[in-house]
Amino acid sequence: MAKTKSKYVCQNCGYESAGYLGRCPDCGAWSSFVEETSATETKSLVTPPDKNPPMRLSQIEMNTEIRIETGISEFDRVLGGGIVQGSLVLLAGDPGIGKSTILLQTSGQLCTAGKKVLYVSAEESASQIKLRAERLDIHSDNLYIYPQTNFELIQKHIEEMSPDLVIIDSIQAIYTTQIQSSAGSVSQIRECCNALMNIAKTNNISIIVIGHVTKEGNIAGPKVLEHMVDTVIQFEGDKYKSYRVLRSIKNRFGNTSEVGIFEMGTKGLIEILNPSQAFLKEYSQTQTPGSTIIVTNEGTRPLLVEIQALVGTTPYPAPRRVSNGVDFSRVLQILAVLEKRIGLNLSKQDVYVNVIGGIDVTEPAADLGIALAIITCVRDVTLDSQTAIVGEIGLSGEIRGVNNIERRITEAQKLGFKRIIIPEANEIQEKVKGIEVIKVKRIVEAISKAVAS
Repeated sequence: MAKTKSKYVCQNCGYESAGYLGRCPDCGAWSSFVEETSATETKSLVTPPDKNPPMRLSQIEMNTEIRIETGISEFDRVLGGGIVQGSLVLLAGDPGIGKSTILLQTSGQLCTAGKKVLYVSAEESASQIKLRAERLDIHSDNLYIYPQTNFELIQKHIEEMSPDLVIIDSIQAIYTTQIQSSAGSVSQIRECCNALMNIAKTNNISIIVIGHVTKEGNIAGPKVLEHMVDTVIQFEGDKYKSYRVLRSIKNRFGNTSEVGIFEMGTKGLIEILNPSQAFLKEYSQTQTPGSTIIVTNEGTRPLLVEIQALVGTTPYPAPRRVSNGVDFSRVLQILAVLEKRIGLNLSKQDVYVNVIGGIDVTEPAADLGIALAIITCVRDVTLDSQTAIVGEIGLSGEIRGVNNIERRITEAQKLGFKRIIIPEANEIQEKVKGIEVIKVKRIVEAISKAVAS
């Protein structure tokens, strides 16, 4: 006999309670509890048959086709070389960033290579998917479109078709009848994701699910969703810019810091094989005060990006501090070091820092470039247009070493830069021809050598 069970679930973190609570004791969110009911039947506990008994490590045979290459090299880079068979991948990003576009392009490439793909559209009709496919010039009989939100029907067709890849667009829109709550609730997302994981592991089918994000930029749904999947990929970018960054946050089969760079065009997403050149295509050789070129590192790939700073007197009692593309607290720390260690008075100055190209720079190796951009704007001097900057700034004004320094120097040399300023703490194992390496120990020394070059 079925029993109806009622519980209250926090829609922010998934915390469960027998009664309603005004504030979640786990995540601290207010008014986030929603009542959910589920019908359960009392069943005798029966142990399922063990299809995979324990094996010795030496007895396990590796599959020669453990990865499926998508045909999009930037996507393969982020995945660690391709989609691992039987894996569950979560792709998240802001609305309109291009999640459905890149997965439809991936489907087209795989179908051309002879793979069978099932695209489950829970938010769009089949005609809408067809319209996008026509725009992307995708025509294949191996691509199956299935507009459906009921998970039981989706599971049935997956088991009948046995495709090489299943795409769920999106996990927040599908529901299972086992839980009496609306689609997108914490319980529905957790249950559907758990069932998809079992399908992927049991049938050795690769599954990619699209996830929504909150207004803060975090992946919507319970945190357990990110723990259950094998790979979490974040699609980033400014909707007013054409560049998109595909970033790996979690990857059980590859590097967790790899990025792929794309440009949104009329025919879909276009791979940027040389992102440094793309980011610097509008860079002027006639330098202006407040502009520097830094060599940042995204995964195993060095990128050259331009940082601009603007400093001006404020008419208001409290000066403004605005940062775009760099961490705000990091900018405040750099400003504090500049005021304390070199006597730069910014207490009555507005400071604006911007990264050109719409990319977010998160590593501290950009500190020296930001500091020099601010200093040159304040003193109305310019740096040499063929000088790149790398270095982390400590609180005492010292320049700390960074990783992958040889790759950074090589990338700057490839793009025609004649000089690069790096921390003195970095040891260079192999000298790069065609570029002068200038080592600095403190920020005062970096200022004198950068302006003099």
